Amino acid sequence: MTVAPRGDVAGLFATPRTVAEHRADGSIVLRSPDPLRDGARCVGDWLEQWARQTPDAIFLAERGKVDAPWTIVTYAQALRQVHAAASWILAQGLSAERPLAILSDNSVDNALLALAAQHVGVPSAAISPAYSLMSRDFEKLKSMITLLEPGAIYVAAIKPFAAALEAIAPLHRARIISGHEDDAGALAFRAVVATPENPDVATAFAAVTPDTIAKFLFTSGSTGTPKAVINTQRMLTSSQQAKAQTWIFLEQKRDDLVILDWLPWSHTFGANHNFNLVLRNGGSLYIDGGKSAPGLFATSLANLKSVMPTVYFNVPRGFDMLIAALRGDEELCRRFFSEVKFAFYAGAALPQNLWDALEELSIKTVGRALPMVSAWGSTETSPLATDCHFLAERSGNIGVPIPGTELKLVTSGDKLEVRVRGPNVTPGYWKAPDLTKQAFDEEGFYLIGDAVKLADPKRPERGLFFDGRVAEDFKLNSGTWVSVGTLRVAGIAALAPLAQDIVVSGHGGDEARFLVFPNVVACRTHAGLPETADVNEVLAHDKVRTAIAQGLAKLRQQGPNSSGHATRALLLAEPPSVDGGEITDKGYINQRAVLTRRADAVARLNDDESGEWIGCSA
Repeated sequence: MTVAPRGDVAGLFATPRTVAEHRADGSIVLRSPDPLRDGARCVGDWLEQWARQTPDAIFLAERGKVDAPWTIVTYAQALRQVHAAASWILAQGLSAERPLAILSDNSVDNALLALAAQHVGVPSAAISPAYSLMSRDFEKLKSMITLLEPGAIYVAAIKPFAAALEAIAPLHRARIISGHEDDAGALAFRAVVATPENPDVATAFAAVTPDTIAKFLFTSGSTGTPKAVINTQRMLTSSQQAKAQTWIFLEQKRDDLVILDWLPWSHTFGANHNFNLVLRNGGSLYIDGGKSAPGLFATSLANLKSVMPTVYFNVPRGFDMLIAALRGDEELCRRFFSEVKFAFYAGAALPQNLWDALEELSIKTVGRALPMVSAWGSTETSPLATDCHFLAERSGNIGVPIPGTELKLVTSGDKLEVRVRGPNVTPGYWKAPDLTKQAFDEEGFYLIGDAVKLADPKRPERGLFFDGRVAEDFKLNSGTWVSVGTLRVAGIAALAPLAQDIVVSGHGGDEARFLVFPNVVACRTHAGLPETADVNEVLAHDKVRTAIAQGLAKLRQQGPNSSGHATRALLLAEPPSVDGGEITDKGYINQRAVLTRRADAVARLNDDESGEWIGCSA
């Protein structure tokens, strides 16, 4: 067997180390033997530090069009505007009971307002723009605003948010701030950052403690009303301190961290991991106005050609699109694999075929495999709980516990349920004591709901593999458990590139089956149809249906057991619904929500007489 040349990670990462405590009750507690070192008191300390030490270094940059120059904000400029905005925030009497709500996408204005609030002990709450711009009934947005009772609400401009603002108007008494200077009925952001600095800012900043609430981040609410996860300053700073102890290059070359990122700040990955990574280490963040979605990735690609990051972050859909772009652009491919130190992916979700494709392209271009690393956690763990800061042999390794964080592995059926305890874990949900109590076990471990398995039970330092959501897995009539997370990823790889995502069904039946959200562009190309072809025509095309049947056959060969493959697939013409809780703006699918909302599709999939579903070819 030929072994791919591995990327050079010398000087990038710490050696993974883990100790395992085997308890009498059968549970296993994993922890790092390296203690978590003291970190910053609060996020604001980082901004103050870099404004002093590297005042002219680029902190944030953005541009409205791909052919426009980047508008930059240095650390010194950012601090001046943060102090000014913080003065306005204090004058309005904002507090944890009257926080700052942000409805718009990532932007410099968004960042500075959030930092200003946090600087003086006022939580910010970034709410996914999908709830304002893609929703039809605004019910989830209404529930969030009712829970928060914000004292100020920021939007980039009134016009696109007009319907949402009208829907929530009776629910709050907040001052509306707009990034557009000419919006009537709103205070211009420029006026906020022009507020004369008040001496009370320094007093309020000094009063911020590690236990001060920094922000509220909302869960997806896919199975009910979204919950507001309390994020304290300790959670955010301890998470980044642990990251610095695993990504040791951060402490050695502070001028070598450049990130180009679109991941939304309404989610913990984009905000607490990526944004705070830049701020903690004095790096530069170029805000990508694109997204890993059809019609928007062209912007991301143009930005990548303009600013090559030293660390590349993305979700599986983004890597899929990137690979296609790199294959079609030799110069971009050369620059990417030459200048990016390593890529970071979502460990629980990256199909192996994407991992293999990146390795193949990298070896072909620069003679070595691009290092691929990952991590694992949730909104409640801010988000880092494990970190794969080593060269895993294949996709899916989520790494080892970070310094200061403990994992408890508890037998659940034929799986190991994982629980988390540490300074990075939330104290609970805002104004929801009952939900908070239910979220922790008797030892204070957070019940995250995921399952894992050890890469090597005798060598815990070799990491963990994500093994699905405990609540998603189900039994077939034979008594065989179906690991939904594992089968989903394998199915996407087998049906690549025609499947965008997969929902696994078959609960209480004899076999597993797929509801498939298709990659319509790839399906249309495969069928040889024009861009104007209707989606139903595309999905009904013989070439598409034959390819899906062949993909199912390929999966059956790889996993012949009943739990290792699906016998049928139904292509869904309707994309996943935000209102229905089926998808987040990062593109992650909620299995339970889809199965509930699309019960009719499940029924058609199970109907032996239906001609809609595609069977596994011989």
